[in-house]
Amino acid sequence: MRTGLPLHSWRSALHARWAKSSAREQQLVRVALPLLLIALAWFFSVGPSLQTLRTAQTQAPQLRAQLQEMLRLQAQAQALQAPPATTPQDAKALLEASMGALGASARLVLSGDRATASFQGSSADALAQWLSQARLNAHALPLELHLAQSQGLWAGSVVLQLPARAAP
Repeated sequence: MRTGLPLHSWRSALHARWAKSSAREQQLVRVALPLLLIALAWFFSVGPSLQTLRTAQTQAPQLRAQLQEMLRLQAQAQALQAPPATTPQDAKALLEASMGALGASARLVLSGDRATASFQGSSADALAQWLSQARLNAHALPLELHLAQSQGLWAGSVVLQLPARAAP
């Protein structure tokens, strides 16, 4: 067949070629064409779909765990966005109660709507846990951090902004 011919010319050329072919060739084309169509359908639609289904079944537990973690983080973010339900006095009391996580040398100095926590020899885990408690429980926002590490332990101070008032 030549290119550039209209569709009806292609069709007539195809019919002419079909009429010239032997019965054996026609039979082979009649058998091969459906097999070719089935193979194309398998490779481009059914095969990839089955592969996706197989991998989805193996990934489902991991995806469920990721979903649960994302939902937990969403709930935590929403809780942090909500106005604080604590009074400034409650926030101060919660901060004072959480200071034990930083160790025996930790001190808290309260001054108006700010609090300064000083500590010596605290582990990174203890410091992270305390900051998380200060943020979640007391709704205190870290303003300044002055940290130094020595032999795997942390020393320094953290200035926190306390909530101004309780939510209505």
